[in-house]
Amino acid sequence: MTAPADHRTLFAHANGSVPHTRGFLPRPGGRIYYEATGDGPAIIFAHGLGGNHLSWWQQVPTFYTQYTCVTFAHRGFAPSDPIPGGPHPRDYADDLAALIAHLALTDVRVVAQSMGGWSAVEYALRQPPALKGMVLAATSGTLDPRSVDGSGDALEAWTQAATAKLADCRQRGIHVAAGPRMATEQPAQHFLYAAIDAMNAALDKEVVRQRLGETRGRGLDDARRISVPTLFITGEEDIVFPSVIAPRLAAALPKGRAAEITAAGHSAYFERPDQFNRLVHHFFADLG
Repeated sequence: MTAPADHRTLFAHANGSVPHTRGFLPRPGGRIYYEATGDGPAIIFAHGLGGNHLSWWQQVPTFYTQYTCVTFAHRGFAPSDPIPGGPHPRDYADDLAALIAHLALTDVRVVAQSMGGWSAVEYALRQPPALKGMVLAATSGTLDPRSVDGSGDALEAWTQAATAKLADCRQRGIHVAAGPRMATEQPAQHFLYAAIDAMNAALDKEVVRQRLGETRGRGLDDARRISVPTLFITGEEDIVFPSVIAPRLAAALPKGRAAEITAAGHSAYFERPDQFNRLVHHFFADLG
């Protein structure tokens, strides 16, 4: 199938306008939808299991006057083409590399949320010269949290508490990746989060979740090979990813660091965008 030509226009903001491009990248198995907004070095945003390119609506307008902000929908996630049997995370890093090549990006930063960490970590392990920095938000990607020395007790305590909270969220109709605080304090945000997730209602996410677990097998030796500066951002009240492990994983990376956002769940980028964006801005500014 031949992909349609990219659609290029301008996107207005308070002090003028920036270029905006949207299109489809042909890939084995189906096309990947993407958008690129702004000028300058690139930030590529990789969404989680409950999202798509729209998930980053509170990040792109913050950064597009300084950076080219690239959002995309992972393979199999609308508006990318559906894939029979659903997508497999083993293909994510190749898709990310292909998107970077398609857009001819040579100065790249990646911000990855949850499932997006599978794209980011595997790409970073290739040590591509274009990659200057990486933010792992509520994720360790293919790095197994259980590989961290001395993490057993902390993981067990977190798992017990999270399991009960997950069951309560499901019973109350709360999106677990949004969390009870967002649902209570920011009902409009929670509604939008669920609406974006519903765009992929036809996708069997339990199958994707199982595949994510099967491909999360990398240990600390692999973590030590990630030479690019990496910031872990977690939410204090996350019931999906064990945020207690992030500082220990960061310590294993040659240039790792960690930050936690209080009163936030799994999707701090959505729930606490000002704090999240500030952390990302300062981290990338430090890279020069």
